[in-house]
Amino acid sequence: MDRGRPTLIIGNKNYSSWSLRPWLLMRQLEIAFDERKLPLSSDEFRREIARFSPVARVPVLVVDGFAVWDSLAIAEYLDETHPGLGVWPADPRARARARSICAEMHSGFSALRNAMPVNIEAKLPGLVWDLHVQADIERIAQMWSDLRSEHAANGPFLFGRFSAADAFFAPVITRFDTYGVTLSPLCEDYRQAIHQLPAMRDWIAAALAEQSFIAEDEPYRRARQ
Repeated sequence: MDRGRPTLIIGNKNYSSWSLRPWLLMRQLEIAFDERKLPLSSDEFRREIARFSPVARVPVLVVDGFAVWDSLAIAEYLDETHPGLGVWPADPRARARARSICAEMHSGFSALRNAMPVNIEAKLPGLVWDLHVQADIERIAQMWSDLRSEHAANGPFLFGRFSAADAFFAPVITRFDTYGVTLSPLCEDYRQAIHQLPAMRDWIAAALAEQSFIAEDEPYRRARQ
């Protein structure tokens, strides 16, 4: 690792939705960093993560020995330390809206999170789907449609240009892929815009290459074999 660069500590790319957010944001904004992956649920994870995070979770951004944990806190730190790169939209109202939807994603959509955990390798269309999950999906789809309609003239992302808002919803894209969620043409265009990001392609390729499966994260694995 280069001592002059921050280190982003992440979990398995196949499973760790929280890790994807700052990783994608930093890659897309060309913020140089070293990556350190700790296998989730391993002795190494439990031993090493305690050195950096009092909550023992990823992601953690370590800068000159100083740790910033939680994906939302990392995004705000990056905005303060890299002004002008576009972590958040430039317009004040758009910036406030971007922060609002990131906070909503950060603390909400519990039905979606619980029923549709991130698993990039798997294809499980329609599995564990109920009305609560459908309500979360509909809220996200409406959010995307409204923002894309409003900002379409400025680019293909939620606020036109890529921002933290897109990084925060990138794991949802992988959930919709895994569980076969059908989207409107407008939302489908947005899904494809995220998939076409070079950094997103790199993350997915690395996730597929891991071939390291965690039993407690895949209660349905036996049923698929």
